[in-house]
Amino acid sequence: MVSSGTARRLGFTCLAGLPLTVSLALLQPVQAQNQMPALPEDTSQTQPDLTDPNNLRPIDPDSGLLSMAGGNRLLSEADSAVSSQNYTLAAKKLQEARQVFNQLSNFYQQLGSSFSGIDNRVYESQRRKAVEAAQLRDRATYQLALVHRAQNQPDLAVPLLIQIVRSQQPTRDLGKKAYQQLLEIGFIDAPDSAPASSSSDRSNSSSSAPKR
Repeated sequence: MVSSGTARRLGFTCLAGLPLTVSLALLQPVQAQNQMPALPEDTSQTQPDLTDPNNLRPIDPDSGLLSMAGGNRLLSEADSAVSSQNYTLAAKKLQEARQVFNQLSNFYQQLGSSFSGIDNRVYESQRRKAVEAAQLRDRATYQLALVHRAQNQPDLAVPLLIQIVRSQQPTRDLGKKAYQQLLEIGFIDAPDSAPASSSSDRSNSSSSAPKR
């Protein structure tokens, strides 16, 4: 009968006599168990139940990015960057603001059109928001074009200025400014002779969001 000490020595001898890859395969499960991190005792307390409506948080208009306040915050940050002549950061912030306002304008317009002929109150509310977001989008686009000019990159400013002229129309203030920028860049050579829109024209033209 083999003693326990002899058995232990024989077991070690057998393990040592095996190929190295087999020996490692036998040892890895034990090492893996020793390295496995401990799980929380009650995972239900650390993971929120996403199916519970009470756990769903609404968009914060003050801190959320997809909001008018979020877009305006990006515009303010861009203004500060321009003041410190950090044009790279200003261009980044203006591009982000432009995207936010463009998404908001499209979303409000799509949502409002769904209520056309059904609920005029909702339709008019969403239409006004779409127009406001579109105006801010074009403002951010115009400022981005100016930043590109400050960076000696007029080629990047040209398509942005053309988008503004198409969106705002050449008779609106921002549209006329964008056209003047194209003239200064040298992309066009014909000065703008279109008369400025009257207050009544602007009121009528604001009934729909500027196109993009």
